[in-house]
Amino acid sequence: MSLISNGIDSVRVFDIPAGIWPDGRCTDMPQMALVKWRSVLHDVLYQVYVNGRFAGSTVHETQRQMIVPVPASFTCAVRIEVFAVQPEYADMDLSSELSSTINSGRVKIVLSRSQNMPAGATIQVYSDNGTGQIDYENPISDTAIQVWPNWQDKSGFGMSRFGYADFGYDASAAVGFGKGCFGKNQFGIDADTIEWTSPVLFAGNYKLAVVVFDKSGNKSAAVETETITIIPAAEPAEKLEILSYNKQTNELVLKITD
Repeated sequence: MSLISNGIDSVRVFDIPAGIWPDGRCTDMPQMALVKWRSVLHDVLYQVYVNGRFAGSTVHETQRQMIVPVPASFTCAVRIEVFAVQPEYADMDLSSELSSTINSGRVKIVLSRSQNMPAGATIQVYSDNGTGQIDYENPISDTAIQVWPNWQDKSGFGMSRFGYADFGYDASAAVGFGKGCFGKNQFGIDADTIEWTSPVLFAGNYKLAVVVFDKSGNKSAAVETETITIIPAAEPAEKLEILSYNKQTNELVLKITD
């Protein structure tokens, strides 16, 4: 793993106001934040990730702060993480190495859109609603997911106008070499993927299932996920007051006021 978390502590985030009024009041909708941290590491650079996305990297090994863009959200907290990396990885987006467990209250399903799926195929997603028994009568996907939204999309190697597309591949709207999930499709060609994100779910344990239908209504066997634990993100806290601080245990007690 290229991301290093050991040796970094005291990560602090300070909001930067969007503007200051003449009387000294600030605009309460920051779009940028100053991130500071302490580290005992040497000969490394640092990367900051906001909600699991690469936000930037330091340029010198002594740098211990960075200004990063943050989303303006009133419904969920913003997750900011700092990692050390070897200098050769400083400009690389290593978000794929982060934990896939993100406290968003949603589930994302990624499917490989194989050429084996027929034209006109659709996908429905089902859930157990936290009961342990999947309800195959009522899909949780708002509408059926179109595998091939356009007929031109279904055109694999040797199945269309040979040599008229990028890199000599068949001409179609399908994913090209170097444009998808590299090497995860047949013959090592890029895999074209479908991503579906669930609506907001309550805290609990869920199982989801995917079923493929052809245009005649025939359906495939269901493919079920493992049990997924949903922990929604905490709501932002406003009007915090410090009740106490213990220097020996480094424990800070806060109080939320109305």
